[in-house]
Amino acid sequence: MYFSYNLSVAVIMKFRLLSLLFIPLLYGCKKEALPVEYNARASDPKLFHETATQLTEVIIHDIFKPPVASRIYGYSFLAAYEALVPGYSDYQSLGGQLVGFKPTPKPDSGLAYCFPLASIKAFTVVGRTLTFSGKMWDTYEEDLFKKYQEMGIPEEVYERSIAYGDTIAKHIMAYSAKDHYKEIRGYRYTVTNKPGTWVPTPPAYADACEPMWNTVRTFALDSVTQFPCPAPASYDLDKDSKFMKLAMEVYNIGNGLTEEQKATAYFWDDNAFVTNVVGHAMFANKKMTPAGHWLAIIRTVTTDKKLDLMQATEAYTLGALSIYDAFIACWDVKFKSVRIRPETVINNNWDPNWRPFLETPAFPEYVSGHSAISAACGTVLTNLIGSNVAFTDTTEKKYGHGVKSFKSFEEAYWDASISRVYGGIHYRDGVEEGTHLGQKVGENIWRKAVTRKNRNVLAKN
Repeated sequence: MYFSYNLSVAVIMKFRLLSLLFIPLLYGCKKEALPVEYNARASDPKLFHETATQLTEVIIHDIFKPPVASRIYGYSFLAAYEALVPGYSDYQSLGGQLVGFKPTPKPDSGLAYCFPLASIKAFTVVGRTLTFSGKMWDTYEEDLFKKYQEMGIPEEVYERSIAYGDTIAKHIMAYSAKDHYKEIRGYRYTVTNKPGTWVPTPPAYADACEPMWNTVRTFALDSVTQFPCPAPASYDLDKDSKFMKLAMEVYNIGNGLTEEQKATAYFWDDNAFVTNVVGHAMFANKKMTPAGHWLAIIRTVTTDKKLDLMQATEAYTLGALSIYDAFIACWDVKFKSVRIRPETVINNNWDPNWRPFLETPAFPEYVSGHSAISAACGTVLTNLIGSNVAFTDTTEKKYGHGVKSFKSFEEAYWDASISRVYGGIHYRDGVEEGTHLGQKVGENIWRKAVTRKNRNVLAKN
């Protein structure tokens, strides 16, 4: 009995000693958050919104043309979506749904991941790869991923999630490499000088922008001609012709612009490279593209409505896909109609000193690109979020373009459409048919890019 008692006491004393030795070690280590804790922190959409804005800042800095910018956005947001979706059982991959897009690699079953981290990693890898200014990403990413490291994500989960994000990014980049983009680099359009056809316009007299854009692969369109536009009014300078009436309308509006019309035109200008001529000097201002403007609207609305990370990523992705397809469909019409710009008609025929309120973009007039992409994105958002979603757009306040409020996405995209007539760069039929084209493209994305297993509108209004 005595021996047994002394042995028990010895064992207890040894256990206490070991406990005292380990306690400092336990408290000296950084406490790891539980999965529910670090995933909740990582799922706050704030960091993703900020990173989406960072991509826009890089695109502005690098002066990508609007169609090319739409490509960057499309693949970047697709990467973010595909890396995030495994963490949300109500959502599904777009693999096998988009044109030529094979199913994405799956995460290892039975292992823990932080999918919000994987998503933002995939987004930054693709965004960095498709843009030029790596230094703008370096500092940003260092700070970004430090914030994730401070969320208490276990090291093995952190590394595994980063690796999964890289895997998805590689899958997306392999997909992008086969879209025929590289094959059309450097292609230049030859001006025909046929009556009624497009020619370069002042002040830059720039070459036509992306004349072969209709040959890049679409995301959801069966073909670039899936939604044909009616033929534009025939070039006819008779004062009673339909074409002449359209041209005179632009001229008359331009000569009597109200302050409200000027504000609307300027608000939706979204010219990535505005040329300024002062005496013998010429310089340019860099600004947001139409795609960047609408993706910023998505940030505004999803933040206003407090949508979660998955819902916000879904909205960004579907919006970006619709904008990209709208550019392709629109550019096909533009370079088949090759219609002359109002500025050229007016200058050559009755007022050589007339200038539009906005700088005329360097591509044919019919149909309006801004009208098409605005309607495409706005149509997707209407289906996804609601038909009467009011919002205030402060997107371009930093560029001096002011602030505008809208009662719905539809009101916003029609406002963008008519702004091109106020700006003197489009005829009325060009903006109206561009809008109709965009609506059809948006509906097509909504039908074919099904993100939810049981799709419901987020907010019925």
